[in-house]
Amino acid sequence: MKPLKITIFQAYLFWENTEKNLSNLALRLSSLKEKTDLIILPEMFNTGFTMNVEKCAERMDGQTIYWMLEQAKKYNCVVAGSLIIEDGGKYYNRFIWMKPDGSFHKYDKRHLFSMAGEEKVFTAGKKRVIVEINGWRVCLQTCYDLRFPAFSRNLNNVYDILLYIASWPDMRIGHWRALIPARAIENQCYVIGVNRVGYDGNQVYHSGASTCVAPDGGVVYYKPEDEDLYTFTLYPDDLKRIREKLPFLQDADQFVLVDP
Repeated sequence: MKPLKITIFQAYLFWENTEKNLSNLALRLSSLKEKTDLIILPEMFNTGFTMNVEKCAERMDGQTIYWMLEQAKKYNCVVAGSLIIEDGGKYYNRFIWMKPDGSFHKYDKRHLFSMAGEEKVFTAGKKRVIVEINGWRVCLQTCYDLRFPAFSRNLNNVYDILLYIASWPDMRIGHWRALIPARAIENQCYVIGVNRVGYDGNQVYHSGASTCVAPDGGVVYYKPEDEDLYTFTLYPDDLKRIREKLPFLQDADQFVLVDP
């Protein structure tokens, strides 16, 4: 493993306006002054969190996927975030992990937010996805997944970073702030949560609180309220030290997940 430089973009999003979002995000990214390995964007970063799939869905060869590739090439790093994808006549809240060479991984959100009717519009994913960067193993998750610890359980120590992208509203931000440290401590991993800021088209306010929490519960990064583009570095020796000092994972219960 090598040190991993991560850039979190806690962005303001324009409601259902892909062109404006991509333009604004590209402009803000142009202020990056240092090399980074990974740029992380919020859930549905090109539209905001919406059920309006007829207007906002794209295919895997659409403009947002192409934009992600352009940014990955420009900054020679991975660009990660989710968007609405139409695939085979079904709609997915799809997390894309785009590499600068054009190859990518995808994770379809498993836990769909029934309070907003997400399950009536989108098809749930079935499989957990773990990717690798600089020797770090990263488990991809989206927003509501945070509430379901069994799905993210680090059985047999198979990942080092648990990554959540989100459109988490301010009215429940206390849950976000409580659950992210819990996931870090119970799974002995770094947990990164990237949220958006501002009001959406339903006048739901998002207060950010994007964060990175270490395996021992220490806060590496935390930003409430404002739009923020911030870069920090994770070091493998820190992860190793914490896991060796308190090797809780070796005593974890074994279980098998059943598809919903």
